[in-house]
Amino acid sequence: MATNAEVTGPVSQEDIEAAEKLKNEANELFKKQHYDDAIELYSKAIEKNPNNAVYYANRSIANLRLENFGYALGDASKAIDLDKSYTKAYYRRAAAHMSLGKYKLALKDFEYVTKARPNDQDAKMKYNECNKIVKKIAFEKAISVDKKEVNIADSINLDAMTIEDEYEGPALEDGKVTLKFVTELMEYYKQEKQLHKKYAYKILIDVKAYLQKQPTLVDIKVPDDQKFTVCGDIHGQFYDLMNIFKLNGLPSKSNPYLFNGDFVDRGSFSVECIFTLFSFKLLYPDHFFMSRGNHETLDMNRMYGFRGEVTFKYTAQMADLFTEVYNWLPLAHCINNRVLVMHGGLFSSDDVTLEDIQKVDRNKQPPEDGIMCELLWSDPQPMLGRARSKRGVGCQFGPDVTENFLQKNGLDYIIRSHEVKNDGYEVAHDGKCITVFSAPNYCDTMGNLGAFITMYGKDLEPKFTTYEAVPHPNVRPMTYAHSFFSSLCQ
Repeated sequence: MATNAEVTGPVSQEDIEAAEKLKNEANELFKKQHYDDAIELYSKAIEKNPNNAVYYANRSIANLRLENFGYALGDASKAIDLDKSYTKAYYRRAAAHMSLGKYKLALKDFEYVTKARPNDQDAKMKYNECNKIVKKIAFEKAISVDKKEVNIADSINLDAMTIEDEYEGPALEDGKVTLKFVTELMEYYKQEKQLHKKYAYKILIDVKAYLQKQPTLVDIKVPDDQKFTVCGDIHGQFYDLMNIFKLNGLPSKSNPYLFNGDFVDRGSFSVECIFTLFSFKLLYPDHFFMSRGNHETLDMNRMYGFRGEVTFKYTAQMADLFTEVYNWLPLAHCINNRVLVMHGGLFSSDDVTLEDIQKVDRNKQPPEDGIMCELLWSDPQPMLGRARSKRGVGCQFGPDVTENFLQKNGLDYIIRSHEVKNDGYEVAHDGKCITVFSAPNYCDTMGNLGAFITMYGKDLEPKFTTYEAVPHPNVRPMTYAHSFFSSLCQ
C-alpha cells in the first residue's frame, strides 16, 4: 500500500478500517465492470480516509474506463500529491493526459516512472511508445509548416486505380451510389469482405464535395405525418448498426435518419460503419443526416483505433482523407425549428444563439474551448449552473442552463449523445435534455442497451426503442488502437 506523504487531518482507526472495507468492495465492482458503482464506493472510502493515495488512484482508473478524463486526471494528481513515490498514480495521470491529447505531459509522467524504476520494462515500453507519438506529431507539424496545405481529395487519381478481374464486390453505377450498391455493400461487409479502394475513395471525394456546401447548422423539415429517427453513437459496431436497420427499416426518403456523431473508433468495424453511412448520405442527401462527434477528430482517431483500422484495411493516405472529410461534417441539426440535435451539449456562455452556431468555421480540428468544442464535448448535469467537465474538455450544464438556452432560441428540447447510458437513453432536465446512445454493450464490456429515438413531424414527441447487442465476428474492440493505448483500455 502507498504511504501517506500528506495528511489532511487525523483519521480514526475505525474510519481507516471502514475505508479499506469500502475500497475492497469497490474493487470487486470494478472487476465486474460496474464502474459507476465502484466510483461511488471509492468516493465513500475517501470520505472516511482522505489520506490514502490508493483510493484516488483506483477512482482514477474507474473514471478512465468511463472516459471521465478530467476527473481521472484530478484523482491521479491528488494521489501523487499524497504519495510522490506511488508509480501507479503516474500511470493513471499519463493515461488521462494521453486521452486528452496532452502527449508531452504524459511523457513527463512516464519519464518519472522510468527513473524511479529503471528496471521496469513495462514503464520503458510505455515511455518509448509515448515518445514516438510526441516525435511523430512534432514531425507532422514541421512538415505542415514547410509546405502549403495539401488537399488530399484533389490529389487522388481515380483513373489510375484499376478494378481487378477477381473483385466480386459491389460496384458504383456510373460512379454513383445506388440502392442496389448500398444493399450489396452491407451484405458484403457481413461476409467480412472489403469494398474496392477505388469505390471507397470515390465515396469519400463525393461526400466531401457535398458536405463543403452544407451549413454548420442544418435545418431539417419533417412533415406532420412522417416518422424521423435519431441515432446516437455507433462506435464501429457494424453488426449493431445492421440491427438498427433491421428493427427500424433501411433509410429512405420515407424513412429519414439522423446519426448524431461518433460513428467510428473503439469498435473494430469502423470502416464498415462509415462507408455504409456515407453511402446512404450520398443516396438520400436530403433524408439522411450526419453530425460530427468528438471522435470525428484526428487525436481521437489516432488513439482509439480508426486511423489504425483505415491504414490496415486501406492506406495512410485514406486516413488523412477521412480527417479532411470529417472537418466538413455539420456540427448540429435543428428539426422543424423546435428540436436542436448536437453530439455533446450546451455552452459555458449564456448568450449563445442558433445564429452563433451557424457562424462557426468548422473546417478544422476542434479547439480546446468555445462553441465548436462544447457542441462536441459537453455533458448535462442534474445540479443547477455549470461545473468543470468530468472529461477535461467542454463543460457540464444544469437544467437552468438548458431552460435558458431553449427559451432564448425558441426551442422545445435538445437531443444529444456522447455518453453511455444503461438503458441506451436518458431523459433529463425536466424532459428538455435527452441523451441517446446507440452502441449496445459498448466496447463489449459495458452491458448497456442501445437505443434510438423516433418522432413524427406533427408533435415531435420522442419515442424510444431499445435493443441488446448482437453477435459479431471475433475481432475485439480496440484491435486497431494505438498499441500503447489499447493496453490501457482493456
